Amino acid sequence: MTNSRVFIIGTAVITTAIGCVIASCVPVESQDDGPGSSPRTQAEFDEMFNELNNWGRWGDDDEQGTFNLITPEKSRAAAGLVERGVSVSLSHNPMTEDAADNSSSFEHVMADNLRSDTYRFTYHGYAVSHIDALCHFEHNGMLYNGVPTSASSPDGCGKLGIENLKSGIVTRGILLDIPRLKGVSYLEPSTPIYTSDIEAWEAQAGITVSAGDAVFLRTGRWARRAALGPWQLSGNSAGIHASVVRWLKERDVAFFGSDTASDVQPSLVEGVNLPVHTLLIAGLGMNLFDNVDLEALAETAAEENRWEFMLTAGPIPVTGGTGSPLNALAVF
Repeated sequence: MTNSRVFIIGTAVITTAIGCVIASCVPVESQDDGPGSSPRTQAEFDEMFNELNNWGRWGDDDEQGTFNLITPEKSRAAAGLVERGVSVSLSHNPMTEDAADNSSSFEHVMADNLRSDTYRFTYHGYAVSHIDALCHFEHNGMLYNGVPTSASSPDGCGKLGIENLKSGIVTRGILLDIPRLKGVSYLEPSTPIYTSDIEAWEAQAGITVSAGDAVFLRTGRWARRAALGPWQLSGNSAGIHASVVRWLKERDVAFFGSDTASDVQPSLVEGVNLPVHTLLIAGLGMNLFDNVDLEALAETAAEENRWEFMLTAGPIPVTGGTGSPLNALAVF
């Protein structure tokens, strides 16, 4: 994401069905916490950051944040969710043409004589499915766990780089299909999602988010794009309101992601552009999945009539990297 609170922008150079069927959806009128939900101002945001952050929770030298919540027992339980062995990709294929939501197109050059190719792309932004490292966002000059931004340089992040997820992610994944909850194919840009929406979805889907889960929010971004064409998501996308971070902390969620950038934009927090990114990454120490494609997942989950699955994901372990493109998989 491009934002005044982003410390480093990453560039990757590597060598080498629509979800909700309206007739089957049950419309639910959510009782929104409302636009008046805190935080509303920079001061309230700072207070919330200081209250909720996980600095020191897993030790002063911790670089894994909420990844610590995925225990061996949690991973074994996630493996037990596999019943039919059906896997679904959560990655959108790289886009090769410039568009309103893709300012840096994916480049693929193949050397015929060597039968090899080169990929070049900038993955932070609103086009490439990727995961953010804990050194990607800062708050008041500090990264997660009190690491100063001076620990990073043009050579990369001195601490909190994406290599800390090299062992890979295996846990229970949960899909929050908010368009299905509301009986629509997709949410309109700038639609805020509140804790009450998420809990209404839990009740309808018969699931409860628990410690160590990876939670994925479907806004229907890719369905809307297919129907109406691309639009500029920066400053104009559906997502969670910053108040939801308190709920994510209470539930001990390990990872969060969405088909956009997670934050509702505009943010509804005066003076703070991407408060969810800042609170989760720099505060809670939670890696975020951005721009994942949840359309096939939503369709499969509806067919299976269950919105929990085994999630597996592994980033490219670039030492000091601010994140990584990746292909996360949901297995039913």
